[in-house]
Amino acid sequence: MIKERAFWLAWSQINGIGPVLLKRLQTHFKSLVAAWEASSADLMEVEGFGYQTAEMVVAERRAIQPEQLLNQHEQENPNFWTPADPDYPRLLLEIPDPPPVLYYQGKVEERELNGLAPMIAIVGTRSPSPYGRQWTRRLTIALVEQGFTIVSGLAEGIDTEAHRSCLEAGGRTIAVLGCAVNVVYPWSNRSLYQQLVQTGLALSEHPAGTQPNRTFFPRRNRIIAGLCRAVLVMEAPEKSGGLITAYYANEYGRDVYALPGRLDDYKSLGCLKLIDQGARPIRGTDHLLELLGTIPQFKEPPGVSTQQFSLPLNLSSDLAHILQVLTDLAPSLDGEAVPFDLLVQHSGLPAGSVSSALTQLEMEELITSLPGMRYQRS
Repeated sequence: MIKERAFWLAWSQINGIGPVLLKRLQTHFKSLVAAWEASSADLMEVEGFGYQTAEMVVAERRAIQPEQLLNQHEQENPNFWTPADPDYPRLLLEIPDPPPVLYYQGKVEERELNGLAPMIAIVGTRSPSPYGRQWTRRLTIALVEQGFTIVSGLAEGIDTEAHRSCLEAGGRTIAVLGCAVNVVYPWSNRSLYQQLVQTGLALSEHPAGTQPNRTFFPRRNRIIAGLCRAVLVMEAPEKSGGLITAYYANEYGRDVYALPGRLDDYKSLGCLKLIDQGARPIRGTDHLLELLGTIPQFKEPPGVSTQQFSLPLNLSSDLAHILQVLTDLAPSLDGEAVPFDLLVQHSGLPAGSVSSALTQLEMEELITSLPGMRYQRS
């Protein structure tokens, strides 16, 4: 495990190898240690690797000693995870482009890392109206009271309102940054940040000392979406970063909710566009909580189901597998409804395959979908 950790870090230092290619390498070779030793020809068997990329990788890795690099990096960055570490957030492992190195500062909660704590993202414009601030505060407080962890990006506006309202309500909040965790941006949020890391957590894919860069913020939005089961876009113009977060959430199979606004208010045009594209409109606090279904939590590790369900005949292997996983997980959950992300986690299949299987099982009337992307046997 320690050796694989060193190679996640080493691969992240090679030019042109981003999170998507890195995950493909890990999937193809089964370990990044094996990928590091692969020849140029072997690398070219991985999707996305052409001749030039493969040759560049072979040349650049000669100058890197992974174990030595890890020792030095740990001295400068004492708190970070790689996908090889058991504490790496499990929900991020589902996405196609997880950060190869994820730095953190603050209080770590194991249930959040295991995907067992309900986490929801709240994002939106940096210059919200009183209406946007009011509803951000109202919904944040209601979600905190239901036990949700609030995730946002520490930006001015909606993000700041969400973090602050969560802390004032005694809740737990996570900030995903577009700079290092030891750099506060914007500077006006320095007091809020210090309060946040005392009880919550700050995350970033950038090492110590990295200053904010406009190119970092769109990419950090994928981490916000990947960590959560749902994303709320509170108020957003048509070119808001909140829409990028919503796009990632949709790609990752997460729920997207949007706060409706006036047709003549440009700050709401992005939300109205999301609703037009299928996001669920937020029609009030009770309505949102009903849609979310107050996402259930594990009572205990899942075991063998005590319910006597038999699997229908003539199901394909994937459909039968998903149905069996759902059946086995159900007794450990309130209401016997299983969240989508837990099905992905325990099935071992890609999120897209699980989603397709669930759709087919629902068409066969073998399962029922419930609000909050939860599923149960019919």
